[in-house]
Amino acid sequence: MKLIVSDGHKGIQKAVRESFLGSSWQMCHVHLIRQALKKVPKKKQKEVSEKIKEALVDRQKYTNLIDELDIMGYRGVADTLEIFQYDVMNYMQFPQNHWRRIRTTNIVERTNKEIKRRSKVVGAFPNQESVLRLAVSILIDINEE
Repeated sequence: MKLIVSDGHKGIQKAVRESFLGSSWQMCHVHLIRQALKKVPKKKQKEVSEKIKEALVDRQKYTNLIDELDIMGYRGVADTLEIFQYDVMNYMQFPQNHWRRIRTTNIVERTNKEIKRRSKVVGAFPNQESVLRLAVSILIDINEE
């Protein structure tokens, strides 16, 4: 395991440090933006969200944004971005054609949602192998996409 992407849950971060030695932890961009926007008035959320998205591709832009948000009076947002500043760009250590999929937890969440949706249709599974077959077929479908 080289990269683990999750929300900012401290327990996950601790588990990565202790159990996945040599792995990097990546703060999910979607979760970071959601967490930051909780500290911004509704009418300014779109503007701040766009600024964060633009800054998430370059470390210098990200650092400048932290200062800019602090000057704008959004110290809470600046603090949130500052806390995760070393954990939001770890995905860039991997090939660029993978970046879009590994900077967030969206693919994992979508996979879990699809497994849940398709297993509800079946209801009760006769054995573990049938559950495994369903999950593997879903993963194959997603991989082909």
